[in-house]
Amino acid sequence: MKIEQIKASKLKPATYNPRQISTKQYKDLSKSIATFGLVDPIIVNKDFTVIGGHQRLKVLNEMQTDTIPCVVLDLSKEKERELNVRLNKNTGDFDIDILANEFDIDELVDWGFKHIDLGLNVDKLDDTFELDDSDKSPFQQITFTLADKQAELIRNKIKDIKGTEEYNYIETFGNENSNGNALYLLVLKWVEQKK
Repeated sequence: MKIEQIKASKLKPATYNPRQISTKQYKDLSKSIATFGLVDPIIVNKDFTVIGGHQRLKVLNEMQTDTIPCVVLDLSKEKERELNVRLNKNTGDFDIDILANEFDIDELVDWGFKHIDLGLNVDKLDDTFELDDSDKSPFQQITFTLADKQAELIRNKIKDIKGTEEYNYIETFGNENSNGNALYLLVLKWVEQKK
């Protein structure tokens, strides 16, 4: 495996990348890179599409790094997308909307996801499904069962509101779940309309 130094301006983050990390995780990553440097190179395809290391690249760009150590692969776009998901499967959270819109469910299951990871078959959970005690206060997890049309409408409205300026300034009360915050903003707007 050969590591090449590539200009940061050439690297293209994958538009389909479903990986997301919390603000705290991002700050921790920034501190780690500031302290130790980049100890894990960015993985890119031959056209410089980033396959693995989107968050590291974001930190390095904020640090105004000119050249970045990369492992360059020669993969088809299909294999590139698969490797992206496989690299991130066990590390961090995913934006379920991007996974649902950009990837085939059967592929995701084949790559190591369980249906429950993807929000499928949640109606089979028993009444004991809850957050771990360490994750509860001051948060709550609410599970809904929706018809396909209901779920599609809600998913689209959550996606729409995330693109608004108002979403960027919503009070999150420490919640780092983007879908929960977007749903909260939708309900707030509905309550305001009813006044």
